[in-house]
Amino acid sequence: MRKPSLSIIFFTVFIDLIGFGIVMPLLPLYSAEFGAPGWMNGAIVASFSLMQFLFAPAWGKLSDRIGRRPVLLISNAGSTIAYGMFGFASGFAGQQALWLLLASRIFAGICGANLSVASAYIADVSPPEKRSKSMGLIGMAFGLGFIFGPALGSFSAGKFGLAGPGWVAAAICGVNFLFTLTMLVESLKPSSEPKVRRVRFEQWAHTFKHPTIGFLVGLYFFATFAFACFEVTIGLLLEHKFNYGPKQVGYFITYCGLLSALLQGGGIGPLIKRFGERKLLAMALVVVAAGLLMIPYVSTISGMLLALGVFAAGSGIHRPPLFGLISILTPESEQGEAMGVTQSAGSLARIVAPVFAITLYEVRPPLPYVICAAVALLAGVVAWSYLNRPEIKGH
Repeated sequence: MRKPSLSIIFFTVFIDLIGFGIVMPLLPLYSAEFGAPGWMNGAIVASFSLMQFLFAPAWGKLSDRIGRRPVLLISNAGSTIAYGMFGFASGFAGQQALWLLLASRIFAGICGANLSVASAYIADVSPPEKRSKSMGLIGMAFGLGFIFGPALGSFSAGKFGLAGPGWVAAAICGVNFLFTLTMLVESLKPSSEPKVRRVRFEQWAHTFKHPTIGFLVGLYFFATFAFACFEVTIGLLLEHKFNYGPKQVGYFITYCGLLSALLQGGGIGPLIKRFGERKLLAMALVVVAAGLLMIPYVSTISGMLLALGVFAAGSGIHRPPLFGLISILTPESEQGEAMGVTQSAGSLARIVAPVFAITLYEVRPPLPYVICAAVALLAGVVAWSYLNRPEIKGH
């Protein structure tokens, strides 16, 4: 009988994120193509994160009760249907297409349980001393998915028209469903601890009862907020500074994704061994701040590559020790719930960040970067002070 495998869960997440990466960068273009007013364009883009915010803790909690594998299968099947809806919607025009696109993103967000449940899976099969290093696999899959996904999305749109990316993403998620069905072994071990059922906000309250876990969830919110602000403004900034279009912007994003993926896949283990999770997390947030502060003020392409490299390094390094610490501090029977709440906090950050960042960018382009750099720097300093106190280190 096969044992639970980190490589299988890595490929499950990687394939899922290729599907996500195919469609996500194209959403604003589709909205514009079908004549979406500003509010609906924002609703289509934000709907996925809003549904993730509402449903991720519930999926995580369900995986604690019935197992990781069934929830991942439900998620993969739901993603297949959602991207099929996206492809179907792209064959219509005007308001009809827009409402169908919105419905597809809402359904995708509701079913999107892969990241939180996969993190719980990794916690199940990794001993505490290797957990943070193993969590880097999720970040690596995320980075690689966003390298291959957008490229495949652009190719499929050129080859098959507007409906192409949706149907290709649906096919990839369908393959992922079959891959999970045939290859993935359940990781959750039977537990004698009673399963407590909590409604959504009771799950949040229970998670935050542990002050250090609550602190780490808060750090993840602010780190994701800073990254989401970068995501929605970097294209505008590169166009303003260097007159770059979508193709060139895509190259820069690919560069960031590749660097982040390489760090999380290979470099994170030695860094954790040398510094430990608590110090490395704080240091990574300070590096994020340095990169964000550099980005709007560099004036050459080489300077931009350096600034983006610094930012990508900090962004890639902070996630594994953060999720590793949350997992280590969480009881085995509540791993899915804690990961779901954490992902939900990240989704909330992705809802509020775009409006914040674009509004400030229109006032003055460097503003969102400077403010997010200050947020990341403050988070890093506070994390160093709080997480390394002797009374906290023991918990």
